[in-house]
Amino acid sequence: MPSNDHPVIWMRPEHGTRGPKPTHGRRDVAVAGIRIADAEGIDAVSMRRIAAELGTGTTSLYRYVSKKDDVLELMGDEVMGELRGTTLPGDWRADLRTIARLLRETALRHPWLPSLSSGRANHGPNSLWWTELSLSAFDGMDLDTDEMLANLSTLSAFVLGHVLGELGDQEAARRSGLTHEQWMEQQGEYGPSIMNSGDWPRLTRVMIEAKTPHAADRQDRLFEAGLARVLDGLAAHLPPRK
Repeated sequence: MPSNDHPVIWMRPEHGTRGPKPTHGRRDVAVAGIRIADAEGIDAVSMRRIAAELGTGTTSLYRYVSKKDDVLELMGDEVMGELRGTTLPGDWRADLRTIARLLRETALRHPWLPSLSSGRANHGPNSLWWTELSLSAFDGMDLDTDEMLANLSTLSAFVLGHVLGELGDQEAARRSGLTHEQWMEQQGEYGPSIMNSGDWPRLTRVMIEAKTPHAADRQDRLFEAGLARVLDGLAAHLPPRK
């Protein structure tokens, strides 16, 4: 069993020195957990399910981890490893745009990730690598560390908020069995009744003129438009590079 002397999993040995050589490693546990969460959601992840996925006994997992929180930590860090090899263009705006797009793509591949990312920071090796890369977007600027964190936090909040909206739309489609287009058609006469009431003039204008809600790529459009505005806002607080 791994030592539990340190509460941080990254400070513990991979496995104990006693007993037979382990059949699996921490990464196997993480990958199995990811497979389950991607297919069934994060609540489906348990020691028992992971053990079944690996074809081993539940108690044997405690040779690698001591609790479920360790598993979630390993899973989150393993996913961030998918971004290894990323290089940034070298211009802060292009750098942050790249970071935002990659975070969105990763979160949409793993719908359970936002719930973990919105909590405490993961300090696994892949997560540390990603944080270091993200901070490099501010290289050469006369910017204190709290400002760097505020900028990255603002960007992350936008990305995660947008992704949660996308995932909510996907879940609504799954529950109802209706695509976005079918759902809009189903509204039938309700839309015209809103517009004809005269009570909602601003909303009526939006309903008549807005093109984005009807576009097949509406989520991409909304994301890119929002991201441009976030970056414009950050630009007002960023000094020029030296």
